[in-house]
Amino acid sequence: MFTDSHCHLNFPELSSQLPAIREAMAQEKVDRALCICTLMEDFEGVHALAMAHDNFWCTVGVHPDNEGVAEPTVQDLLACAARPRVLAIGETGLDYYGLQERKGGRAIADLQWQRDRFRTHIRAARACAKPLVVHTRSASGDTLAILREEGEDGAGNRAGGVFHCFTESLQVARAALDLGYYISFSGIVTFKNAQDLRTVLAFVPLERMLIETDSPYLAPVPYRGKTNNPSYLPHVARQVAQTRGLALEAVAEATSRNFDHLFRPGVPA
Repeated sequence: MFTDSHCHLNFPELSSQLPAIREAMAQEKVDRALCICTLMEDFEGVHALAMAHDNFWCTVGVHPDNEGVAEPTVQDLLACAARPRVLAIGETGLDYYGLQERKGGRAIADLQWQRDRFRTHIRAARACAKPLVVHTRSASGDTLAILREEGEDGAGNRAGGVFHCFTESLQVARAALDLGYYISFSGIVTFKNAQDLRTVLAFVPLERMLIETDSPYLAPVPYRGKTNNPSYLPHVARQVAQTRGLALEAVAEATSRNFDHLFRPGVPA
């Protein structure tokens, strides 16, 4: 019924509980999950999850926040993307949030390595015609500009993809949709202070929407503050249904269908 389009089941707080999580997923009708890679060093473990379970798939990529880690080339990403059950390139993108607190007082100009890495991922995705899983935080202008510069302009797309865990403005949502990208909503839409995001949720066409947990992070209400896992996904879907005036089953069906259309899990690598 439900498809979690973005989770991190290889992270220790979840991997140690995987049998229980899988049982909870089945009880909550969360039938499928995409396991997201954030480090090249972790790819083998993420891929092993996808190979071990017929309702899991995975991605390959390096999260923009990770420094001092293995830096992939286009060929590195392509080699991993060619393996079975690898559906996408990412998580990739830009993260300029908290430059003073989180990045030692550096300026945006000092993060050229993020922009270079993002371009590498885009080029790999375009070369293998697999979608991008895009992370953007406090960096939407550069994120959109680089996608356009690399040919992902809504007309010349060979990759396409999704802006995951969307927290940006309605204007950014419109621009992402104009580029041909999907938008994915997480448990943040259930938070009391997320009315602006629910306005975006009401705007995004249902046929261009995905849902996710981004677990172990961002557990939805009523589990906010706890360790998230894919079995909590129906709470995200219920918020979508409430905001859009839809039946829960309609949200589940549409977002799962969108997942199939974007990621093509039934197509061999």
